[in-house]
Amino acid sequence: MCGMKKKLFVVIPVLVVFLCAFAQKKTYKRYYSYNIRLSFTNLVGSEPLQIDSVYQNPFGEPFTVSQLKYYISNVSFSNSDGKEVKVPNTYFLVNEQDSASKNFMVNSLLGTITAVNFYLGVDSLKNVSGVQTNALDPLNGMFWTWSTGYIMAKMEAVSPLSKAPQQRVTYHIGGFKGENNVVKKISLPLSAALKLKPGDTATININADINKWFAGANDIKIADINFCMNPGPLANKIAANYAAMFSVTSSFSQ
Repeated sequence: MCGMKKKLFVVIPVLVVFLCAFAQKKTYKRYYSYNIRLSFTNLVGSEPLQIDSVYQNPFGEPFTVSQLKYYISNVSFSNSDGKEVKVPNTYFLVNEQDSASKNFMVNSLLGTITAVNFYLGVDSLKNVSGVQTNALDPLNGMFWTWSTGYIMAKMEAVSPLSKAPQQRVTYHIGGFKGENNVVKKISLPLSAALKLKPGDTATININADINKWFAGANDIKIADINFCMNPGPLANKIAANYAAMFSVTSSFSQ
């Protein structure tokens, strides 16, 4: 009898381990990573933005853009069930003068997506994590100091209505602390669910209308406001405007 008990003590644990492994094998689900290209096109109204061309803002004020940059970070995708899956370590600097920067690849674990989400700006953790590299490198001209952090979005232009020297228009929008935090989460629904297949590359085309910098939640007229280079109430107003500049124009997989 004693020998039988010893055998049972050996067999039962082995059986339990086998059954657990079998159950895990049956419930295991393979997750694919799907390739998605995000492609940004900057516009002024409905016209493609071209550096050094003259445009009019919603108030009829002429202006000519010399520089436009903004950060896209912490990309995620959503499906019709409301599930949102983040793409780790996604920080990109869109620069109108660098066409390659307006197209970048990310990966999704969702096989079907109904919305693309991202933050316009750089999260507080990266603002206080010391010297960064790649898109977050201070040499990109998008960093103030360790106390004020990153410039989340930058537009420089000239306009005959600007009262600044050389008729300059300078909007450097930043701030990541408390009420002066201008980082905005952008959620863009797709017109139809995008179904992905392993091995394919999907493309989501996104427009950014910079006329939204001037009009929306707040009126920002060049004749009245030609300069913003500090966190604060004015930066908050401009950020509230440009948060609405994005829209998805098309999405497809091939």
